[in-house]
Amino acid sequence: MSVILSRSVTKCFMKNVPAIVTRTLTNKSEDTCTHTGQKWDSDDYRMVRFTGAPKQVNHSWAIKLIAEVPPKEVTERVVWCDGGSGPEGHPRVYINLDKPGDHSCGYCGLRYVKKGGH
Repeated sequence: MSVILSRSVTKCFMKNVPAIVTRTLTNKSEDTCTHTGQKWDSDDYRMVRFTGAPKQVNHSWAIKLIAEVPPKEVTERVVWCDGGSGPEGHPRVYINLDKPGDHSCGYCGLRYVKKGGH
């Protein structure tokens, strides 16, 4: 036995059923890329946290800032770098300057070049 309900009967039954609420992002904004390369699509659910306030990204990335520092010209074949003195530095590393060009520190990125060629 099958039951066919008319529209009026269906409306009567659906009156007591709670409405299903769905939320969608209507204000889609383009995500800003961070220094780690993290960037989400505009319809990604993780972008919901930036609907009330913009995403704060520092555009002065350390790798860009250290690239603006010119290479230090030295006369020695081997130099050392400790990134500064004391607690703000890093362990001392020695850099061989026998090959031509500038050579960078593996910790802080400071560059050194041998003065006067090779």
